[in-house]
Amino acid sequence: MTPLAKSLERLAPLLGEPEGEPEPLDGGITNRNFRARIGGRELVIRLPGKDTELLGIDRHAERDANERAAAAGIAPAVAALLDDPPCLVTVFVKGETMSSERLREPAAIEAVAVALRALHAAEPIDASFNSFALVGEFAERARGRGGEVPAEFERSQASAARIEAALRQRPLAPVLCHNDLLAANFIDSAAGLRIVDWEYAGTGDRYFDLGNFAVNNELDDEQEEAFLAAYLGQPATAGELATLRLMRFMSDFREAMWGVLQGTISDLDFDFAAYAGKHFERLAAAEADPRFNVLLEEAGCGAG
Repeated sequence: MTPLAKSLERLAPLLGEPEGEPEPLDGGITNRNFRARIGGRELVIRLPGKDTELLGIDRHAERDANERAAAAGIAPAVAALLDDPPCLVTVFVKGETMSSERLREPAAIEAVAVALRALHAAEPIDASFNSFALVGEFAERARGRGGEVPAEFERSQASAARIEAALRQRPLAPVLCHNDLLAANFIDSAAGLRIVDWEYAGTGDRYFDLGNFAVNNELDDEQEEAFLAAYLGQPATAGELATLRLMRFMSDFREAMWGVLQGTISDLDFDFAAYAGKHFERLAAAEADPRFNVLLEEAGCGAG
Protein backbone atom coordinates (compact mmCIF):
# COMPACT_ATOMS: atom_id res chain seq x y z
CA MET A 1 0.00 0.00 0.00
CA THR A 2 1.38 3.41 -0.94
CA PRO A 3 1.86 6.11 1.73
CA LEU A 4 -1.00 8.10 0.14
CA ALA A 5 -3.36 5.12 0.17
CA LYS A 6 -2.44 4.33 3.76
CA SER A 7 -3.05 7.97 4.73
CA LEU A 8 -6.47 7.97 3.06
CA GLU A 9 -7.37 4.78 4.90
CA ARG A 10 -6.34 6.29 8.25
CA LEU A 11 -8.09 9.60 7.50
CA ALA A 12 -11.45 8.06 6.59
CA PRO A 13 -12.68 7.60 10.20
CA LEU A 14 -11.65 11.19 10.97
CA LEU A 15 -12.73 13.06 7.85
CA GLY A 16 -14.89 10.76 5.76
CA GLU A 17 -14.39 8.69 2.64
CA PRO A 18 -12.40 10.09 -0.30
CA GLU A 19 -14.41 11.06 -3.36
CA GLY A 20 -12.41 10.29 -6.49
CA GLU A 21 -8.65 10.11 -6.90
CA PRO A 22 -6.41 12.73 -5.23
CA GLU A 23 -4.59 15.03 -7.66
CA PRO A 24 -0.89 15.84 -7.25
CA LEU A 25 -0.17 19.52 -6.66
CA ASP A 26 2.79 21.12 -8.38
CA GLY A 27 5.48 23.04 -6.50
CA GLY A 28 7.59 22.27 -3.48
CA ILE A 29 10.95 20.53 -3.31
CA THR A 30 10.61 18.88 0.09
CA ASN A 31 7.21 17.14 0.27
CA ARG A 32 4.52 15.65 -1.93
CA ASN A 33 1.14 17.39 -1.84
CA PHE A 34 -2.22 16.21 -3.10
CA ARG A 35 -5.62 17.84 -3.51
CA ALA A 36 -8.40 15.50 -2.46
CA ARG A 37 -12.13 15.68 -1.89
CA ILE A 38 -12.90 13.94 1.40
CA GLY A 39 -16.18 13.98 3.28
CA GLY A 40 -17.52 16.71 1.01
CA ARG A 41 -14.54 19.05 1.57
CA GLU A 42 -11.66 20.05 -0.67
CA LEU A 43 -8.47 19.31 1.25
CA VAL A 44 -4.70 19.26 0.79
CA ILE A 45 -2.76 16.21 1.99
CA ARG A 46 0.94 16.79 2.64
CA LEU A 47 3.18 13.73 2.72
CA PRO A 48 6.59 14.64 4.18
CA GLY A 49 9.72 14.02 2.18
CA LYS A 50 12.60 11.83 3.31
CA ASP A 51 14.22 12.62 6.68
CA THR A 52 12.72 16.10 6.84
CA GLU A 53 13.34 16.24 10.60
CA LEU A 54 17.01 16.79 9.72
CA LEU A 55 15.94 20.08 8.14
CA GLY A 56 14.56 21.24 11.47
CA ILE A 57 10.98 20.34 10.60
CA ASP A 58 8.65 19.29 13.42
CA ARG A 59 5.24 18.26 12.07
CA HIS A 60 3.47 18.95 15.38
CA ALA A 61 4.98 22.45 15.44
CA GLU A 62 3.86 22.89 11.84
CA ARG A 63 0.31 22.02 12.82
CA ASP A 64 0.37 24.31 15.86
CA ALA A 65 1.69 27.25 13.84
CA ASN A 66 -0.82 26.62 11.04
CA GLU A 67 -3.67 26.52 13.54
CA ARG A 68 -2.62 29.81 15.16
CA ALA A 69 -2.25 31.45 11.77
CA ALA A 70 -5.67 30.15 10.71
CA ALA A 71 -7.17 31.60 13.89
CA ALA A 72 -5.56 34.92 12.93
CA GLY A 73 -7.28 34.74 9.54
CA ILE A 74 -4.18 34.36 7.39
CA ALA A 75 -3.92 30.59 6.76
CA PRO A 76 -6.14 27.64 5.82
CA ALA A 77 -7.63 25.60 8.64
CA VAL A 78 -6.01 22.34 9.74
CA ALA A 79 -8.24 19.31 9.26
CA ALA A 80 -6.05 16.51 10.63
CA LEU A 81 -2.54 15.38 11.52
CA LEU A 82 -1.38 11.76 11.41
CA ASP A 83 1.83 10.41 12.90
CA ASP A 84 1.79 7.04 11.12
CA PRO A 85 2.11 7.57 8.26
CA PRO A 86 3.08 11.22 8.85
CA CYS A 87 0.57 13.43 7.10
CA LEU A 88 -0.88 16.92 7.56
CA VAL A 89 -4.26 17.78 6.07
CA THR A 90 -5.46 21.34 5.57
CA VAL A 91 -8.42 22.95 3.85
CA PHE A 92 -7.75 23.70 0.19
CA VAL A 93 -7.58 27.43 -0.54
CA LYS A 94 -9.09 28.35 -3.88
CA GLY A 95 -7.27 31.25 -5.44
CA GLU A 96 -4.27 32.36 -7.45
CA THR A 97 -0.75 31.59 -6.28
CA MET A 98 1.11 34.87 -6.05
CA SER A 99 4.26 35.73 -7.99
CA SER A 100 7.13 37.88 -6.75
CA GLU A 101 6.14 40.49 -9.31
CA ARG A 102 2.64 40.75 -7.85
CA LEU A 103 3.94 40.72 -4.28
CA ARG A 104 6.05 43.81 -5.08
CA GLU A 105 2.94 45.81 -5.96
CA PRO A 106 2.00 48.43 -3.33
CA ALA A 107 -1.34 46.82 -2.43
CA ALA A 108 0.28 43.40 -1.99
CA ILE A 109 3.13 44.81 0.09
CA GLU A 110 0.54 46.36 2.39
CA ALA A 111 -1.45 43.10 2.58
CA VAL A 112 1.65 41.04 3.45
CA ALA A 113 2.64 43.54 6.13
CA VAL A 114 -0.82 43.32 7.70
CA ALA A 115 -0.73 39.51 7.57
CA LEU A 116 2.71 39.32 9.20
CA ARG A 117 1.69 41.78 11.89
CA ALA A 118 -1.25 39.48 12.71
CA LEU A 119 1.00 36.43 12.69
CA HIS A 120 3.59 38.00 14.97
CA ALA A 121 0.84 38.97 17.41
CA ALA A 122 -0.39 35.36 17.66
CA GLU A 123 0.49 33.07 20.55
CA PRO A 124 4.01 31.64 20.05
CA ILE A 125 4.58 27.91 19.71
CA ASP A 126 7.04 25.81 21.70
CA ALA A 127 9.36 25.19 18.74
CA SER A 128 12.05 27.83 18.31
CA PHE A 129 13.75 29.13 15.16
CA ASN A 130 17.23 30.66 15.26
CA SER A 131 18.86 31.21 11.88
CA PHE A 132 22.28 31.83 13.44
CA ALA A 133 22.30 28.40 15.10
CA LEU A 134 20.56 26.64 12.24
CA VAL A 135 23.23 27.24 9.58
CA GLY A 136 25.86 25.62 11.78
CA GLU A 137 23.56 22.69 12.56
CA PHE A 138 22.93 22.15 8.85
CA ALA A 139 26.70 22.12 8.20
CA GLU A 140 27.27 19.51 10.94
CA ARG A 141 24.45 17.30 9.68
CA ALA A 142 25.67 17.52 6.07
CA ARG A 143 29.19 16.52 7.11
CA GLY A 144 27.79 13.72 9.25
CA ARG A 145 26.03 12.32 6.19
CA GLY A 146 29.21 12.43 4.11
CA GLY A 147 28.39 15.68 2.33
CA GLU A 148 30.87 18.40 1.47
CA VAL A 149 30.29 21.84 2.99
CA PRO A 150 31.47 24.55 0.56
CA ALA A 151 34.47 26.65 1.56
CA GLU A 152 32.23 29.72 1.38
CA PHE A 153 30.48 28.54 4.53
CA GLU A 154 33.30 29.72 6.81
CA ARG A 155 33.31 33.20 5.30
CA SER A 156 29.55 33.57 5.58
CA GLN A 157 29.54 32.15 9.11
CA ALA A 158 32.00 34.87 10.16
CA SER A 159 29.70 37.51 8.66
CA ALA A 160 26.71 35.95 10.41
CA ALA A 161 28.55 36.20 13.74
CA ARG A 162 29.04 39.92 13.14
CA ILE A 163 25.34 40.33 12.38
CA GLU A 164 24.33 38.38 15.49
CA ALA A 165 26.61 40.54 17.65
CA ALA A 166 25.13 43.74 16.21
CA LEU A 167 21.54 42.56 16.73
CA ARG A 168 22.15 41.61 20.36
CA GLN A 169 22.13 45.34 21.02
CA ARG A 170 18.46 45.58 20.01
CA PRO A 171 16.82 42.55 21.66
CA LEU A 172 13.19 41.95 20.72
CA ALA A 173 10.66 39.57 22.18
CA PRO A 174 10.50 36.38 20.11
CA VAL A 175 7.31 35.90 18.10
CA LEU A 176 5.65 33.25 15.95
CA CYS A 177 7.25 33.37 12.49
CA HIS A 178 6.67 31.57 9.19
CA ASN A 179 10.31 31.65 8.02
CA ASP A 180 9.69 30.55 4.41
CA LEU A 181 7.92 33.43 2.70
CA LEU A 182 8.38 32.47 -0.93
CA ALA A 183 5.87 33.78 -3.45
CA ALA A 184 4.53 30.23 -3.92
CA ASN A 185 3.38 30.23 -0.28
CA PHE A 186 1.01 33.17 -0.78
CA ILE A 187 -2.45 32.62 -2.24
CA ASP A 188 -4.75 35.45 -3.33
CA SER A 189 -8.14 34.08 -2.30
CA ALA A 190 -11.61 35.59 -2.34
CA ALA A 191 -11.32 35.99 1.44
CA GLY A 192 -7.96 37.76 1.22
CA LEU A 193 -4.30 36.84 1.24
CA ARG A 194 -3.56 33.41 2.71
CA ILE A 195 -0.16 31.96 3.66
CA VAL A 196 0.47 28.22 3.35
CA ASP A 197 3.32 25.78 4.08
CA TRP A 198 4.12 26.25 7.78
CA GLU A 199 6.71 23.49 8.17
CA TYR A 200 9.59 25.86 9.01
CA ALA A 201 7.53 27.95 11.42
CA GLY A 202 8.88 28.63 14.87
CA THR A 203 9.17 31.22 17.58
CA GLY A 204 11.99 33.58 16.70
CA ASP A 205 13.00 36.99 15.36
CA ARG A 206 10.28 38.86 13.48
CA TYR A 207 12.96 40.51 11.36
CA PHE A 208 13.91 37.14 9.89
CA ASP A 209 10.37 36.93 8.47
CA LEU A 210 10.60 40.50 7.18
CA GLY A 211 14.02 40.01 5.60
CA ASN A 212 13.03 36.59 4.27
CA PHE A 213 10.02 38.08 2.47
CA ALA A 214 12.09 40.98 1.14
CA VAL A 215 14.92 38.88 -0.29
CA ASN A 216 12.75 36.04 -1.62
CA ASN A 217 10.61 38.49 -3.54
CA GLU A 218 13.43 40.85 -4.55
CA LEU A 219 12.12 44.04 -2.97
CA ASP A 220 14.23 47.09 -3.80
CA ASP A 221 15.21 49.73 -1.26
CA GLU A 222 12.08 51.80 -1.78
CA GLN A 223 9.80 48.77 -1.57
CA GLU A 224 11.55 47.61 1.60
CA GLU A 225 10.95 50.98 3.20
CA ALA A 226 7.27 50.88 2.23
CA PHE A 227 6.94 47.30 3.48
CA LEU A 228 8.56 47.97 6.83
CA ALA A 229 6.57 51.19 7.32
CA ALA A 230 3.35 49.28 6.62
CA TYR A 231 4.37 46.60 9.11
CA LEU A 232 5.40 49.04 11.84
CA GLY A 233 2.59 51.50 11.23
CA GLN A 234 5.09 54.34 10.88
CA PRO A 235 8.25 55.12 8.89
CA ALA A 236 11.12 52.83 9.81
CA THR A 237 14.25 54.13 11.44
CA ALA A 238 17.70 53.55 9.96
CA GLY A 239 18.32 50.86 12.58
CA GLU A 240 15.09 49.02 11.77
CA LEU A 241 15.81 49.09 8.03
CA ALA A 242 19.36 47.90 8.63
CA THR A 243 18.07 45.00 10.71
CA LEU A 244 15.71 43.90 7.93
CA ARG A 245 18.52 44.13 5.36
CA LEU A 246 20.93 42.10 7.47
CA MET A 247 18.27 39.45 7.92
CA ARG A 248 18.09 39.21 4.12
CA PHE A 249 21.66 37.92 4.44
CA MET A 250 20.64 35.37 7.08
CA SER A 251 17.74 34.21 4.92
CA ASP A 252 20.09 33.56 2.01
CA PHE A 253 22.56 31.82 4.34
CA ARG A 254 19.84 29.52 5.64
CA GLU A 255 18.79 28.74 2.05
CA ALA A 256 22.37 28.02 0.98
CA MET A 257 22.93 25.58 3.83
CA TRP A 258 19.46 24.07 3.36
CA GLY A 259 20.51 23.25 -0.19
CA VAL A 260 23.79 21.73 1.02
CA LEU A 261 21.99 19.51 3.54
CA GLN A 262 19.16 18.57 1.18
CA GLY A 263 21.77 17.34 -1.27
CA THR A 264 22.65 14.62 1.27
CA ILE A 265 19.02 13.76 2.08
CA SER A 266 16.54 14.18 -0.75
CA ASP A 267 15.83 11.64 -3.48
CA LEU A 268 13.93 14.23 -5.54
CA ASP A 269 15.20 15.09 -9.02
CA PHE A 270 16.45 18.58 -8.15
CA ASP A 271 19.88 20.26 -8.36
CA PHE A 272 20.38 21.19 -4.72
CA ALA A 273 24.07 22.01 -5.30
CA ALA A 274 23.12 24.68 -7.84
CA TYR A 275 20.45 25.97 -5.46
CA ALA A 276 23.03 26.33 -2.69
CA GLY A 277 25.54 27.87 -5.08
CA LYS A 278 23.09 30.56 -6.17
CA HIS A 279 22.57 31.62 -2.57
CA PHE A 280 26.28 31.58 -1.74
CA GLU A 281 26.80 33.91 -4.71
CA ARG A 282 24.23 36.30 -3.28
CA LEU A 283 25.94 36.12 0.10
CA ALA A 284 29.29 37.00 -1.48
CA ALA A 285 27.72 39.98 -3.26
CA ALA A 286 26.18 41.21 -0.01
CA GLU A 287 29.48 40.90 1.85
CA ALA A 288 31.33 42.77 -0.91
CA ASP A 289 28.81 45.63 -0.85
CA PRO A 290 30.30 48.66 0.96
CA ARG A 291 26.94 49.12 2.66
CA PHE A 292 27.38 45.88 4.64
CA ASN A 293 29.55 47.49 7.34
CA VAL A 294 27.24 50.51 7.44
CA LEU A 295 24.26 48.23 8.04
CA LEU A 296 26.08 46.56 10.94
CA GLU A 297 26.69 49.95 12.51
CA GLU A 298 23.13 51.15 12.01
CA ALA A 299 21.59 47.91 13.28
CA GLY A 300 23.82 48.00 16.33
CA CYS A 301 22.43 51.40 17.21
CA GLY A 302 19.03 49.80 17.78
CA ALA A 303 15.90 51.67 16.80
CA GLY A 304 17.64 54.96 16.10
